[in-house]
Amino acid sequence: MDRFSWCDGGLYPDESRVVEKSGVAVYDGQDKTAFTNGIAILTTHRLMWRDQKNRNCVISLPLSNISSLDEQPSGFTKSAKIIVHLTPAVPGRPPGPVTYSCHNFIRLSFRELGQREFLQYMKEEIQKKKWEAETAPIPSASNSGGSSNLLPRQRAGIMGIERSIQQRNKETNKNISQAFQDLRNLMEKAKEMVTLSKTIATKIKDKQGEITEDETVKFKSYLLSMGIPNPVTKETHGTGDKYYSELAKELSSVLAKQIQETGGMMTLTDVYCRVNRARGMELLSPEDLLHACQLMEMLRLPLRLRTFDSGVSVLQTQSQNEEEIVTQTSQLVQDKGPMTAEQLAQRLGLPVVLARERLLLTEKLGGLCRDETIEGLKFYPNLFLTQA
Repeated sequence: MDRFSWCDGGLYPDESRVVEKSGVAVYDGQDKTAFTNGIAILTTHRLMWRDQKNRNCVISLPLSNISSLDEQPSGFTKSAKIIVHLTPAVPGRPPGPVTYSCHNFIRLSFRELGQREFLQYMKEEIQKKKWEAETAPIPSASNSGGSSNLLPRQRAGIMGIERSIQQRNKETNKNISQAFQDLRNLMEKAKEMVTLSKTIATKIKDKQGEITEDETVKFKSYLLSMGIPNPVTKETHGTGDKYYSELAKELSSVLAKQIQETGGMMTLTDVYCRVNRARGMELLSPEDLLHACQLMEMLRLPLRLRTFDSGVSVLQTQSQNEEEIVTQTSQLVQDKGPMTAEQLAQRLGLPVVLARERLLLTEKLGGLCRDETIEGLKFYPNLFLTQA
């Protein structure tokens, strides 16, 4: 670790970014360090690490200080690691997080995978040695005073630093502009696909007699799988109550059938994933989704938001009746015998968390009794009511 130095995270004028991975920790040999959760950034000249919370905490290691690389595969409870062997430390290096270290290697722990790709890029950049590339010779410029004009790259002091910052900002703006241009092209293609789906759907409706019923149903299912054609957004409906009301109506129309098919109830996390998958690039924030769901009951929509005593939030149909759920669950346990949440989930085709809430609700209203053992929580018929 004593080969690392502090830096601002910026690139040199002749340096370019190669690859980066998040969820990386740095070990000093076998010892843990304070650099536990950050982003490993590989450039053509350096290996940098940036803290994911404190963006100003950045350390860098010149690739010229790396002698060899090894890979340490992941274990049962250990993440995969890259072992970076270092050359001896030299005096006069810039200040860093560690003044002296007895280890001649560091380890990069990849807790979100991606170590093999990162290792391959590191080997390639170390082999290229772009940091050793010599700059082109500077032609001499004659003038009346006999002095030579310095290029911006040679200019020292504050002027040189300002020019370096300007060059770096120019490259950053160029990369950002190119990225947004690619994003705009992608959005234009997405709009074309939505328009195409509407056109095909209209043709199917107009030519119902020329297409068999099975083909029509099948093709419509393909169109539906493409997602919501015109999602409600803040750009089209503003940011006030109208936006949330229209969003609640959209959610209700999209999810009502799916929730009905899954037993009349769906966790809010599943709702969030399904809706954002259907909306494509017009993603919803968790806050907007929750606010819209809270308005459903007031708008008299077929769905409503409900939060159980355990804190689990679900969307359920308005027709969902607690007494009916309790009766069905207690009758099922009485007919099939004692059940765990996993067994009930498998029998009804529900997520385990919802099956558990059904059992707890039935127990709360006196329909079941529980038995807690080392094997888990199991629910039995309440014989105190049925055989009293």
